[in-house]
Amino acid sequence: MDELPEFKRGVLEVMRQPLEDREVTISRARFTVTYPSSFMLVASMNPSPSGYFNDPDAPVMSSPMEMQRYLGKISGPLLDRIDLHIEVTPVPFEKLSEDRKGEPSAAIRKRVMAAREVQTQRFARLVNVHYNAQMNTKQIREHCQLDTDSLALLKNAMERLNLSARAYDRILKVARTIADLGNAPAVKGDHIAEAIQYRSLDREGWLG
Repeated sequence: MDELPEFKRGVLEVMRQPLEDREVTISRARFTVTYPSSFMLVASMNPSPSGYFNDPDAPVMSSPMEMQRYLGKISGPLLDRIDLHIEVTPVPFEKLSEDRKGEPSAAIRKRVMAAREVQTQRFARLVNVHYNAQMNTKQIREHCQLDTDSLALLKNAMERLNLSARAYDRILKVARTIADLGNAPAVKGDHIAEAIQYRSLDREGWLG
């Protein structure tokens, strides 16, 4: 979904159930039907109507009222159900013009496939659970056990960012996946720290 805030808020809010339950329930006068709806949501948005958020050198700035109306279309409960929030800063010319190449897609794919195989083996005995995102609360507690320092780090982030219980579980799922990508048997503090960094829209300065 491109330009996420340009969709009507009512349209966005109906995604909360399928994002949470991975199914869609349609109710009519004579019947109610539930369909499976496991999907990956990828959405993008400008940080402001003008596209220049907190940029003092911007040619066009949005008023506070315009910003509030624009960002108000994205509710907190909807954001809670999105695992990763990534803020992409402008790329300077030097980066665009440099010759250095990034990691090849084939190498990234190999690492991802290895992590998926780890998860397949982890949940081999379970029905309808094949990867970390599908874990329920009990499974999260089993497979995302934290040491004292990691738990303190997560507790501090929860209190400082005022995160919900749903965000807590999603941070643990993401941290478990980061650990799998690094072939780490246990979730450590650096995995938790990285997962917290992927919730940028929970921070002050974006949605309040």
